[in-house]
Amino acid sequence: MTDKNKVTYKDSGVDIDEGKKSVELIKKAVASTHSPAVLAGVGAFGGLFDLSQIVKEYKNPVLVQSIDGVGTKLMIATMMNDHTTIGLDIVNHGCGDILCQGAKPYTFLDYVAMSKLSSKQMEEIVGGMAKACREAGVAILGGETAELPGMYRDDEYDVAGIMTGIVEKEKIVDGSRIKSGDILIGLASNGLHTNGYTLARKVFFDVAGLCVDDRPDGFDDTVGKTLLTPHTNYAPAVLAFLEREAVHGMAHITGGGIKENLARVLPRGVTAEIKRDSWDSLPVFDFIKKKGNVPQDDMERTFNMGVGFILAVDKATARKALSFFNKNRHKAFEIGVIATGKKSVILS
Repeated sequence: MTDKNKVTYKDSGVDIDEGKKSVELIKKAVASTHSPAVLAGVGAFGGLFDLSQIVKEYKNPVLVQSIDGVGTKLMIATMMNDHTTIGLDIVNHGCGDILCQGAKPYTFLDYVAMSKLSSKQMEEIVGGMAKACREAGVAILGGETAELPGMYRDDEYDVAGIMTGIVEKEKIVDGSRIKSGDILIGLASNGLHTNGYTLARKVFFDVAGLCVDDRPDGFDDTVGKTLLTPHTNYAPAVLAFLEREAVHGMAHITGGGIKENLARVLPRGVTAEIKRDSWDSLPVFDFIKKKGNVPQDDMERTFNMGVGFILAVDKATARKALSFFNKNRHKAFEIGVIATGKKSVILS
């Protein structure tokens, strides 16, 4: 084969130089999340995090980990050519998942895969991750960037992340203490968070024929900005509450909605009875239901419906919880009660 016929890695679609440029652009953002506990981060084969001082705060520390992705919300970011909020979504989602067992988050690892690597996109995505991690006291230990031509279209990419935290063994919240008479406290969401975007996109763009710059009646912002609203991080406020009061169970309302996620933490012999009109409705859900003629059950299995996190507490603690969260920038509602019965979640 002559030099004229040589094929390089770049010719096949992978640009190593662009990858190096991306790493250099994100190093400062990642470093902004580091504490002295981080011994090695971006560039090392593995992130190093010194636990020696942290574990002294625990008698029996238990590691809690969760991995997830952002889903088809990424397609809205591409339509908007705005990737600054996606990193906040994946970090805040991960914090919410491990929070359900009472864990405080400490480290985060990300994975970003693209058809054609864009250093600008990477800078926006990781910049969002760094912002969310700084606010949550979490260190980005590193991650993986993959350029996969042929796996995705040129305008597609995927983002996933692993959140790691610690909880005291004796303080693990697993729902086993939930009992009849407990009160369910719902913390408001600010929109879809990271779930239900396949249905939302169909209704907004296919059924209603809207574009990202349109602003439907009753909306505070455009369709695009509404759908890109970053996932709420409940961890700082909930962890502060856990230091003061006992909580019997917690659920992060993600894919599957209130019914399926709350059911995951219910013990046998109890039913969660929830009143649909006990919290504020959000225009985005009202629009999807009405414009798409979506059945109520399907709405409730797809979306959080305005409640992003639920705590089960005893009756004496309920008023304290409402006061605490409303004072700490989270709208809180008494949304239901726990009753004796078959393990289930009933919305009425």
